Amino acid sequence: MKAAVIQMVSQDDVLANLQRAGALLEQAALGGARLAVLPENFAAMGRKDAAVIGRAETLGEGPILPWLKRTARDLRLWIVAGTLPLPPQGQPDAKAHACSLLIDEHGELAARYDKLHLFDVDVADNRGRYRESDDYAHGAQVVVADTPVGRLGLSVCYDLRFPELYSALRSAGAELITAPAAFTAVTGAAHWEVLIRARAIETQCYVLAAAQGGTHPGPRETHGHAAIVDPWGRIVAEQAHGEAVLLAERDIDEQASIRARMPVTTHRRFFSQDALRPAHTSE
Repeated sequence: MKAAVIQMVSQDDVLANLQRAGALLEQAALGGARLAVLPENFAAMGRKDAAVIGRAETLGEGPILPWLKRTARDLRLWIVAGTLPLPPQGQPDAKAHACSLLIDEHGELAARYDKLHLFDVDVADNRGRYRESDDYAHGAQVVVADTPVGRLGLSVCYDLRFPELYSALRSAGAELITAPAAFTAVTGAAHWEVLIRARAIETQCYVLAAAQGGTHPGPRETHGHAAIVDPWGRIVAEQAHGEAVLLAERDIDEQASIRARMPVTTHRRFFSQDALRPAHTSE
């Protein structure tokens, strides 16, 4: 029942990134992991041609999807493929989504999550302005899937700031939640640990927070601190910077005990946006 979280320092060379990811995934498999999570933009960081990459992959002309399927089969490992740019199925010329794929141990696609919340913000770093929506379309679906380590909810990076998504994942039966990320050094130092621990505490799920941790083309510096957080909000494994493979075993009995002793889902009073509206207002 082990899961692995991988930290990378991806560059703009897709084939070199796949080679490094393959070595890290092999290390995870040798460590006993049944599922491993790659970080956001694991195959390329700093590239400006997301649409070109996505179209090639959709048409079967790119290296990333065949590599993912082959690696999962060879290692007998379930892989959460951080993110890669993919247009909607059957629409190779449409705007890409920042897409997180779940590949099973037979190399088959088990689930696809298109990132719901896009990073359109201003940050006090050497880049300053981030507009993810220039390159990507918003996703529209909450996604959970069954895996050998438990029922898995999928999320990505900036999603961490929107707790309603995680409530929906818990309501859909999630026991573990992935959060592949490439947090900036500035926002990561301020908020990364708080967010991943909060999402674990409120959902009583394991959070598998893969990360980018270093310097990339652009130039861009990412925060790192990939981590595995347990359902009580404890960080059970963490890596500050550089490449790493983090392993942890899901304790099913402890998770069940936490949920039984503090049954937050049965205590919830707000179930929808309608419920958040005031019942009465006065002029």
